[in-house]
Amino acid sequence: MLKILIINGPNLNMLGVREPKIYGEMSLNLLEDELKSYTKNKNIVLDFFQSNHEGEIIDKIHSAYDKIDIIIINAGALTHYSIAIHDALKSVAIPTIEVHLSNIYNREEFRQQSFIAPIAIGGIYGFGKDGYKLAIDAAIRYLDGKAGGLN
Repeated sequence: MLKILIINGPNLNMLGVREPKIYGEMSLNLLEDELKSYTKNKNIVLDFFQSNHEGEIIDKIHSAYDKIDIIIINAGALTHYSIAIHDALKSVAIPTIEVHLSNIYNREEFRQQSFIAPIAIGGIYGFGKDGYKLAIDAAIRYLDGKAGGLN
């Protein structure tokens, strides 16, 4: 059984309300339900976590050590300045995929830096809610050794 931790950072609890033209109209709860349905017959356990607090996200990453096979993270604004989340992900050495609903590389300059990207096995940007499904599929392929020798 593949165990995937999906972490969502600050303001992602406001999906569907906050700037729907950028982030979509689906709430975080509906997104989680859709991902559960998507993985229903894939022998996957999804663990969802969202927090607006950097320390809580770090604690969740630490608690995943030796329990989770892969992390999918959308750290929201913390992506762009949290060395602490970078260090937490690095310390647990769990393969990590970075996801963003929008393409951070064609937005404001301050959003174009990611402290997660250097330690992630890959990133998915700009595909809206489908980015999470793409990340799940990439996680399966990566852990199955089908990712072109990346592992």
